[in-house]
Amino acid sequence: MSISTGFGNAQQWAHTHFEGVSLGDVRRSRRVCTLAAGWARAPGASIPRLSQGQAYAGKAAYQLLGHAQATPDVLQIHHRQVVAQQLQAPGTYLLVEDTTELSWPEAAERRAGLGPVGPGKATSQGVLLHSLVAAAWPAQDPNPTAKRPALPLLGLLDQQYHVRQPVPEAEKAHPNGGSRPRQGRVRESALWAQSLRAVGSPPPGARWVVVADRGADIYEHLQQCQAQGLGFVVRAAQNRALVAGAAKTPAGRLFASARAQPRAGTFVLALRGRPRQPAREVVLQVSFTLALALRAPQRPGGATGKGEPVPVGLVRVWEERGPDAAGPGLEWLLLSDQPVTDFAQALTCARQYASRWLIEDFHKALKTGLGAEKLQLQTAHRLFAAVALLSVVALALVDLREKSRLEPDAPAESAGLTTNELRVLRHQRRRPLTTVREVYLALAALGGHLGRTGDGSPGWQTLWLGRRSLRLLVEGVNMAAQLLDE
Repeated sequence: MSISTGFGNAQQWAHTHFEGVSLGDVRRSRRVCTLAAGWARAPGASIPRLSQGQAYAGKAAYQLLGHAQATPDVLQIHHRQVVAQQLQAPGTYLLVEDTTELSWPEAAERRAGLGPVGPGKATSQGVLLHSLVAAAWPAQDPNPTAKRPALPLLGLLDQQYHVRQPVPEAEKAHPNGGSRPRQGRVRESALWAQSLRAVGSPPPGARWVVVADRGADIYEHLQQCQAQGLGFVVRAAQNRALVAGAAKTPAGRLFASARAQPRAGTFVLALRGRPRQPAREVVLQVSFTLALALRAPQRPGGATGKGEPVPVGLVRVWEERGPDAAGPGLEWLLLSDQPVTDFAQALTCARQYASRWLIEDFHKALKTGLGAEKLQLQTAHRLFAAVALLSVVALALVDLREKSRLEPDAPAESAGLTTNELRVLRHQRRRPLTTVREVYLALAALGGHLGRTGDGSPGWQTLWLGRRSLRLLVEGVNMAAQLLDE
């Protein structure tokens, strides 16, 4: 069951993911479902707008978010249990992990409980949000040489809110650059291993693969994966020293070893548009190294290489650029927990890493689609509680796109719309809409997708806009029926 299952019926969907939340009063538990359902119906709406002019409803929502027990862990506990239960089934699952900054502009007074973020840390205020998102990996990849497969998102397994503290004056003035005093403070890099400890270990028959960008290339993080029996595909950031044998004999450096391997094959990847760089498709080269051992790094107060080496397989993915090309091409150096023995394994690692973009889409949906950084709540406690609910809705929005591509030829009734929504959509498009593909293309058209040959598949933002337009159409139809009955 993906996280967007039943999303068309917002109240039922919210009940599935939040019914087990216990806040000491059944009315508060019901309010959690009501608030989550409201944001599912109208992503990005303010609390007053969700309250539809009912002063009591708005006051109840603010009181809920400010309640002492309404912490992110408590609000998401039932949702996380639903996700964890699905991970017990045999199969391969990706645990995509990343950190983003959430910031809120200063009001007349600083919002209590927030810390410095962003480039203007002296004046900005916010939090680091570290999330672990679960997705199912297909047992049989239908086209392993094509773009990454569509993946059903299962939901959030863990979420941490890290508030930075200003650097103490004593640490700034320390003659050794602050390394010794800093040992007493929690490092932001510890967020990665903390999330894994909250997840636990996979059951027999299931493989859980942690997928992360360069921020996760931390010795302790890789060790934690090993200790819990978790697989990993992590993009290397450090040109680590390699060792060989029980004697830990020096064996060169990671980057040089990766770039010395011959090309084993190619695959196609669609790159999203970025500032001053349009979206494009590229043919990427792939090579692999069978097995390496990463030397333990030096840590303050310890000797270099004191810990045990981390055995890894290594996959290199790169874009060949001509001599006249502007700037370097794409290159990924991917660390895997398993030895990579052939091109098929290397390609699986590359495609699993490419699926990391799901969490970037999640961050964009949370900030852009749901307006998390526009919340007017004045304390960190209320902000974090609201973000915890919005995060689950944001994942469901992203999963709309994945769901549209998973089984495009399935009957239209399995697309996740209610009977009434499907009836109105068919009437609006003046077409029968018999398959999931046709339903989602119709939704995309409502969201502004022109459906031209070169337009590509609709993204989650377009589908979200289409669903919003469809919801308004359905409300209009229902209101017209009520007027006729008067």
